[in-house]
Amino acid sequence: MLTGSPIIAVLPATDLDRARRFYEEKLGLRVLRYDPGDQGILFECGGGSRMYMYQRAEPTKAEHTVAMFEVEDVERAVDDLSANGVTFEQYDLPGLQTNEKGIVEMEGERTAWFKDPEGNIVALGQMVERGREAGR
Repeated sequence: MLTGSPIIAVLPATDLDRARRFYEEKLGLRVLRYDPGDQGILFECGGGSRMYMYQRAEPTKAEHTVAMFEVEDVERAVDDLSANGVTFEQYDLPGLQTNEKGIVEMEGERTAWFKDPEGNIVALGQMVERGREAGR
């Protein structure tokens, strides 16, 4: 029923102006709608997907990934975003250790995580197929 419907990620922000600057300037997303009176920002993402950030008085309490951008080459995306001032998380957990760039290789996927200025954990994900990139 919903297989043809794009999804909108919804993330909280305590400072919409700061969030807008980060997602516009650091990640390169385009603002579709921003009305400070409405207390929300709508960003355009790839493939018809969108992200909505809403004003919230308290910071996020989520300790998990709240959104993931699917990319063709996670290493290149990490390099590009790092050069633009994005800091990637380092994890050393049982079964999950990131490399020096913050990338982990799991079965079928390469992933890296960063936190936005609002504390939301956002990921970059590259689907990989048995030792080679999917679709190539």
